[in-house]
Parts: sequence; structure tokens; C-alpha cells
Amino acid sequence: MQNLRIRKNIFRVVVVGLFAVAGFSACGEAAYFDDKTLLAAAKTKRSAKSETAAAKTPFGQNAASYVLTFSEEFDSFNRDVWNEHIWYEKPNPTKNFAVEKGVLKIWPQRDATGKFFNRTLDTDGKFEQKYGYFEIEAKLSRGKGTWPAFWLFAHPGNRRPEIDILEAYPGGVEPWGYTDADGISRPTAYGVTVWRDEGVSAGTRQFDAGKDLSANFHKYAVKWEPHRQTFYFDGKQIYTVEAEMTDPMFILVDLWFGSSSGEPDATTPQGKSNSFEVNYVRAWQFRNPVAQAQ
Repeated sequence: MQNLRIRKNIFRVVVVGLFAVAGFSACGEAAYFDDKTLLAAAKTKRSAKSETAAAKTPFGQNAASYVLTFSEEFDSFNRDVWNEHIWYEKPNPTKNFAVEKGVLKIWPQRDATGKFFNRTLDTDGKFEQKYGYFEIEAKLSRGKGTWPAFWLFAHPGNRRPEIDILEAYPGGVEPWGYTDADGISRPTAYGVTVWRDEGVSAGTRQFDAGKDLSANFHKYAVKWEPHRQTFYFDGKQIYTVEAEMTDPMFILVDLWFGSSSGEPDATTPQGKSNSFEVNYVRAWQFRNPVAQAQ
């Protein structure tokens, strides 16, 4: 499966670097809104903090239009919800993630071989959803080679449908980021992409936020409808793709290395102080799926 990652990196270097590529049009279908998604969400352990968050709605959206189906507030690391690695790899035993004071932290770290390694946390086999609103509040990592991401994915048979809600490349050519006075690469832009299949893009955009995304928390989101995906930054609509995506997908939060960010080197800060930090990951389903399908 290593070839999958190599091919995927190549495609992202070529495609994600484009600005506002037009999406394909597609016809819709009935929305997916069944008990399986709701039952899976109900299994998520929630503390008092999580119960309070359950009353929250997608940032900038109409509260009446949504039903909360997934609320991870990171009171602890819930292994009933999260895997520590993507399905085709084994987990690296070197510790480079933790949950502290309600925040998930994933940081750059060299393993026993001296190399930086990828860390993927996902809900594969534990939670998936078709259509809805998916949102993360996060502060990005710094450093050449770092590649923090929040995305949706499925691997049915040989197909690889995917929705990339956030992919940042601090070490990439401006405007992906800039180098500060200490020689550290900082992210100021990120990419969003819809993939019909591996290497088959339906639309992509490089969005320049105009600010250091490693300095503060921001909200990154997508509204996934039967024939449309609309991306948001801090509640502001930044891009829309017209594409029919019909596979239920699971959630991924990861810190990888390479692609448009380049290769990490001696300037890449290691350790918890340079974490990809996540306050929460939430998903909602449409309260009126029939209307969304029209």
C-alpha cells in the first residue's frame, strides 16, 4: 500500500497547487440519513464538556437545519472512536500524540530510525457518514515538511473517494507559507480538494487565509450535499465543487510529511510545543434530507 501514498503525494503536488480548478457537474440522489450513523454516534463517550458541545451547531450555519451525529471534544483519547494509524500501515510505537486539557495534539517527532513519521488518527470501521456538515477547530503545526490535514475518505474495493477539508503545507512556496526570523516555515494558506477516485480530482483550491494559521485556532469545514461540496473557513464560504459523491466516508485527522511542504529537516521543530492542535471534531446530518437532495 506504500505505492498508494506515493501516488497520492504526487497527485497532490500537481493538483492541490492549482488555484480554483472548476468542478464537474453531476446529478443528485436521495440523501443518506439512516439509523446506522446515529447509533454509531451514540456510542461516543461524552463528558459534561461534550454534552454542552452537543447543543452547538455548525459555525455560521442555520441551527434548525442540522442534527448532531458526531462530537469529539477530546476530554480523553477514545479508542472506541479513533484508530492510531491508517488501515494499510502499522502504528509507529514512538509517541507523538496526546490529549491534554481538552485538546488533541499531534507533533513532529523522529522515531528510532531517526526519521520523521506520519501519524494518522481516523474513525475507519467505527464511524462513517454520507452527506452532512463536518467541522474542526484547529491550530496548525509549523516547520518545513509538515503536512497537517483533516479529511473524509473511503476505500470500497479498489476505489478511493475523498474530500480534503484542510491540507496545509508550511514549507511550500509562498503563499503556502513564509519563513520567520528564526528560519521556521509557517502556514498562511491551505488546500481543499474533492477526489472522485485516486488521482481523479473533481475540483481543488489553494486558499490564502492571509494570516499565520499556526498562531491561533480557526474553523475548517465542509457542507457535503448529494451533488455539491461547499468549503468554509471560519464560517466564510471559500469554494464550491459540483460533484456527486455517494460513498459514506470516515473521518481522518493526521500529521504527515512531504508533498508540497517539502521534506522535513533540521529546521523543523520537534516535540509537543509544535503540535497540530485540535479543540474538537464534529459532524452533523441534515435535518431535512429530502430538501437537500433536490
